[in-house]
Amino acid sequence: MRNSNGSGQPNEQREGPVTLRHKAIRHTTADQRLLDSRLRADWKTKDAWRALRILSEFVEGFDTMADLPPAVSVFGSARSKPGSPECVMAEELGAALARSGYAVITGGGPGVMEAANKGASEAGGLSIGLGIELPFEQGLNEFIDIGIDFRYFFARKTMFVKYAQAFAVLPGGFGTMDELFEALTLVQTRKVTRFPVVLMGRDYWRGLLDWMEKTMAGGGKISPLDLDLICLTDDVSEAVRHIIEADAAIVAEQEAAERAAAERLAKDAGTGD
Repeated sequence: MRNSNGSGQPNEQREGPVTLRHKAIRHTTADQRLLDSRLRADWKTKDAWRALRILSEFVEGFDTMADLPPAVSVFGSARSKPGSPECVMAEELGAALARSGYAVITGGGPGVMEAANKGASEAGGLSIGLGIELPFEQGLNEFIDIGIDFRYFFARKTMFVKYAQAFAVLPGGFGTMDELFEALTLVQTRKVTRFPVVLMGRDYWRGLLDWMEKTMAGGGKISPLDLDLICLTDDVSEAVRHIIEADAAIVAEQEAAERAAAERLAKDAGTGD
């Protein structure tokens, strides 16, 4: 968490379990120090230790989240104000997901993320926040039951995908777009089992979807069928219903595949093949 000293500069910085204050505060993030190619000399002495730190983030995340119930990752802007349409929608969505038996995972910050965590928490569901070290970090919001602070974006993003049955994406900025297109890429390329991606806020997303349809699909850069990966809605009930139905369909497909495999094995054993 960072607090302002009145000049707009933070006077406290969290880096994993470490708290830095005053003159000890660094003006770069762990991701920046890792990815900056100008610091090549630094690699010889520090990258091996960074690898262990990265591993520790994965271990901490896997260990903490391994026993979660079915969950949905909810993304949206940290800059949205309380009472804004997207925050109201996020709070209603968090509550509806909790009542349907899903935990809610967010980036742990303010705005849409806080609203979704609040809705889930107040509806009696499990509310998870996965924070990230940023120069303007504001800390985890108060409605989180399980919170993890990450140094590295890629470790954090793995947790969003690994422990979610669906993504719900509300209006947001670059970070939200990053998560959206990573999810679509993973599903499109079958790097993950197909899971639903729900865009909430028709007016906000319509221009992007029109461009994807006319320019990307129209120019042959994606298949028109790839657009079927997305459900666009303003209706919280429709979003949750879509997630539940898609989840059930995926389970049914997996069970059918397992039965078919078992039948093939039995047949091969019976014929001596």
